[in-house]
Amino acid sequence: MKSIIAILALCVFGKDGFAFSFQQGNAFRTQSALSMTVKEKEVKNVNVGVIGCGRIGLVHLEAITKAPGVTPIIVSNPTVSKAEKGGVVLPPGTPVFIATISILTVFRSYSDPAAAQFNVPKFTGDAMDVINDPDVDAVWICSPSQYHAEQIKAAAANGKHVFCEKPLATDLSETVEAINACSEAHVKLMTGLQRRFDQNFKRVRTAIKKKEVGETIMIKLCSRDPAPPPFSYVKGGGGIFADMAVHDLDMSRFLAGEDPIDILAIGSCHIDKEIEQLEGSEAFDTASCIVRYPNGVQAMIDVCRQSSFGYDQRAEVLGTKGMIQTDNVYPNTARIYRNDFTGNADMPYDFFLSRYNEAYVTETIAFCKSLVQDTPVPCTGQDGLAALIMAIAADKSAAENRWVRFDEIVKSVYCTGPMECQLVAESDVFPEGFRPSASSRDLLLPEYDQQKKEGINIMDKVKNWFA
Repeated sequence: MKSIIAILALCVFGKDGFAFSFQQGNAFRTQSALSMTVKEKEVKNVNVGVIGCGRIGLVHLEAITKAPGVTPIIVSNPTVSKAEKGGVVLPPGTPVFIATISILTVFRSYSDPAAAQFNVPKFTGDAMDVINDPDVDAVWICSPSQYHAEQIKAAAANGKHVFCEKPLATDLSETVEAINACSEAHVKLMTGLQRRFDQNFKRVRTAIKKKEVGETIMIKLCSRDPAPPPFSYVKGGGGIFADMAVHDLDMSRFLAGEDPIDILAIGSCHIDKEIEQLEGSEAFDTASCIVRYPNGVQAMIDVCRQSSFGYDQRAEVLGTKGMIQTDNVYPNTARIYRNDFTGNADMPYDFFLSRYNEAYVTETIAFCKSLVQDTPVPCTGQDGLAALIMAIAADKSAAENRWVRFDEIVKSVYCTGPMECQLVAESDVFPEGFRPSASSRDLLLPEYDQQKKEGINIMDKVKNWFA
């Protein structure tokens, strides 16, 4: 019996211990990350802690338990009972159908105590207990955005590798400091931008890299939510470009494989007139962007906070030899054929954790693999910084009704050291010795994986900063 099981395991996972896929002609078959496994002899155990037991924290915690060689040993949440029991908290005013679906489908399995369900021995109400735990090797930061930068810096100071949900920080200077803190401490930092790990978007990126549709001419992305969020969520959320379109802006960069040059953005309000009283792009529930990339490549993005038929999130890339596009994702492939209707039996997913549940799992397992095998993280701090710069530039473009170069945003950051940065407004008198940076990379120390690959002595880089 054991020999039969061993043969079956070899057939499914291959001789290297990882799930593999078959390729026939130009058609690719991908295997779910949920089936990822590794031979015991190749695995070193990594102990991790999770900060934040809200919706995202629980998704990551469940995914961590599926990754080989990684063990969650402590979780934290300001409400200790939530860290102990788990739970779902939806924003006030969440539409009934979203609340119902999210509770009955996505989080049905989270009603049991979280610590017990995932075999986590310790839970606490203080994030620093996770960060200071001597047995923790890596920390997942799934707390509210305003705490991210502080917790990243604290984790780096304690020698912990870091996975952080986007954004890494709420402003540009803090983002630079947080990334540099990890680089200086020689720890890994991965930004959580889960759409990069969605199988549909990954397949489009593969087609671009393999030139299956020739050279890229144009990229189109749309992102439309099932229902608008409550006023309380929009107010203070940073605006539609920062809290919604940032995923699509990052996706355009991911698909283009290049850093963007400039952007033109506009916005308007059609759905929830109550938000029109808010400042800047918080008053928009609909927006469009054109992003220019090197070699004349254009990316066109449209976002809206309401789509009556569920999540509408598609991608299309036109190349010199053809086109590739994705469709919306449905709960199933069943279709109905009648004399008055032909089409999908059910609507597309209408909750983001339903739509992207496997993408969240895949990105979590990818970071776990990076920790266990000491391979490069697939989504770096630099990627997180670039996404924030793009969102800020879009906001500025819509406000000033003009094209905005991304280096304009980069030049607003003044750093006297890797961990000492501030924003310089155009109206300010520039500090003595201020030299604007043309590229966001100029603001950053080499990250962990680059240090390792190129044999960089990080302390030499820190010293050179002040030279």
